[in-house]
Order: sequence, then C-alpha cells, then structure tokens
Amino acid sequence: MSVDKIVLAYSGGLDTSVILKWLAEEYQCPIIAYSADIGQEEDWEAVRRKGLATGAEKVIVSDLKKVFVEEYIYPAFRANAIYEGSYLLGTSLARPLIAKEQVRIAQAEGADAVSHGATGKGNDQVRFELAYIALAPALKIIAPWRVWDLNSRQKLVEFAKARNIPVPVTKEKPYSSDENLLHISFEGGILEEPWNEPDEAMFKMTVSPEKAPDKPVYLEITFAGGNAVALDGVAMEPLELFTRLNKLGGANGIGRLDLVENRFVGMKSHGVYETPGGTILRTAHRDLETITLDREVMRIRDSLIPRYAELIYNGFWFSPERELLQKTMDETQKTVNGVVRLKLYKGNCTPVGRKSEQSLYQVNFATFEEDTVYNQGDATGFIRLNGLRLKINALQGRCSK
Repeated sequence: MSVDKIVLAYSGGLDTSVILKWLAEEYQCPIIAYSADIGQEEDWEAVRRKGLATGAEKVIVSDLKKVFVEEYIYPAFRANAIYEGSYLLGTSLARPLIAKEQVRIAQAEGADAVSHGATGKGNDQVRFELAYIALAPALKIIAPWRVWDLNSRQKLVEFAKARNIPVPVTKEKPYSSDENLLHISFEGGILEEPWNEPDEAMFKMTVSPEKAPDKPVYLEITFAGGNAVALDGVAMEPLELFTRLNKLGGANGIGRLDLVENRFVGMKSHGVYETPGGTILRTAHRDLETITLDREVMRIRDSLIPRYAELIYNGFWFSPERELLQKTMDETQKTVNGVVRLKLYKGNCTPVGRKSEQSLYQVNFATFEEDTVYNQGDATGFIRLNGLRLKINALQGRCSK
C-alpha cells in the first residue's frame, strides 16, 4: 500500500513507540504522532519529546477532557449504559472520541492514512476502524499488529532496544493499563490467569475499601434532564463535577471491578477496572429515575440498555442505530430532574434519599395510614381479572401441581 502521510494514535508507550518507528521505516513517509488527553496522568512534554526523537514529523496533543465528559460519558450515563451487567464502558467510550479527533487531524494535515496500536485480538481495533470508516471512508487504515512479524511483547522490546527506544514495561509492572477520566483498566500479564487476585499496589484511582475512612461521606447530586449539574448544591460544569466525583469515590474505595468479559472478536478476557466517579454517577442517576420515570417507560428503556451498551462496546458509536437509541434514551430523561443523596462508605455507594418536583411517588397513595384517594376494594376486581386465565387453566386441569 502506498501512502503519503500517516497520522498515528500515539501514547508514547512501548507499542505505539515501536509502531511509530516501524511506520517510518516501512512507508518512508512523514508520520504525525497524535495523542489524546482524556484525563490520564501523563507528562505530555515528555511524550512530545519522545515522539519527535522516535521519528515523528510532528507531535500533536489534543485536550479532549471536556468533550469526553459532555459528549460521550454523559450521553452514555443518561442511558444507564452497562455492558454484561457490570462494565461501565470506560475504554469503549473513549475510542470513538480519539478516532474522531484523529480523523480531523488527518484531514487538516493532508494525511491520507491513519494508524493505531490496537492488537488483532482485541476490541479496540474494531472501535478505531469502524469510526474511521464512518467518518472518513477514503482514509487508508494501517493496523501494524495485523501485518508485521513483531507478534509478541518480547519482539517489541528487542525492536525498541535495537533502535534506542526507551522501554517502559518492567517486571514491577507486568500488565498493561489504559487510563482516562472515566476509568483505568488493567489486563494482560499476571491478569491473564482469571484466578489471580490483582495486587493492591496496582490500583491508582482508588484506595482499598479496607483502608477507606471509617466515617461515611454523604453527598448530594442534582440532575437536570438526566445530567448531573450540581454537587452538594453547588452548580458545576460536567468536567469539574465528574473530576470531583472521581476523587470522592477514589478516597472511599468505590468503583473497583474484577471481571471476565466477552470481547466482540469472540474470546473472553479478564480485566480489572477502577471507575469511581462513574459508579457514583450511575448509582445516583438510576436511583432518581425510580421516582421520576413512568413504570412502563422504564421497562421499555431498560430493555434497550443491553443493546445500547453492546453497540458502544462493539465500536458502533457512529452508527445510525446507536444514534436512534440515543434519541430514545434522551426522550426518557426529560423528567429526570431532582436530587439524590448518597452515602459513600468503604467501597459502597448507597442511595439514602431522593426528591424531585416531578416525582411520581405520592405519599397519599402509597401510605399505610388512612387515605382518601385510594379505594382498597378496587383491588378485588383487579386480582380477579388478572387471575381469570389461571382459573380457566385450573378448570382444564393444566395448572401446576
């Protein structure tokens, strides 16, 4: 394949550093190294220097933190997105944003190809490339892991050392990690065996529940249209609010997850995640919906969550079906306005209060005390009509014994 200029999604780690040098040698064309700042702890000046030293014509660092929270995290959490019952899609939501900015840079810089460091076994290759195809189908896509012969970490290390590229992976960190505002994920290395418990020293965003404070922390989150807009009564922009939730959650040991998930490509994968702010946000949002959403609306919406989450996990953020579902999810959020009070304590995030001017919970209907709005005798006909088919089955001898 002949290319004139390539934009590489570049982190400065082992894989993409080797890829940067390999692309330069293989295609003999200018390479732009692009890094996305989506909230990970990183020395961006060091990344720039390393990228240039490794052969990049230019290194571009894009600050995407604000857009990540507002246009990716918040929409997904309005939908209560969760994959296979536990994963809050931290990596899955970040990839389409990274790819979109990569496409923008490629078009602005006159590049005709894009490249990424995802392996041929994982989900990220699908997420990156489906985004490229959806946004700029004319761009050529280079996936080194699927075409080169550097098919192991050891070969990458040997390639890097032969070209004086610093190798960041050490025996003290025998796993790979991916970090952004929403979460940190850990996989590979010692975690490839699902029986192994992760080392406590591995975690970065959260303290262990055992070491969390002995006194609970209470907080209140205000929602408008399904979006968190204030914390403890103080209005905040999404980025500031979410950053604060990460700190509160992390300090109280909230958001750790150890799971085996089903990758889109067909295999199972063992991963460990830290999602402190996201865990708090989803818990609060879900709780507020219990008083602001109609029962049947909630049931229909809940039936769509697995499909919506699966689309994001599988890389179809920029698809007509995800956009259709997003509109449906957002339609349900018009009444999700109010405040939730939460108790954070040693790894647990527990709703302990909720209120809304649009609450469907009416004390005068639900009370066990005397009321004047509900005729308990009406339940007799309700029960008889719902039991009619059971009665007929019993008369025909079809009832369960």
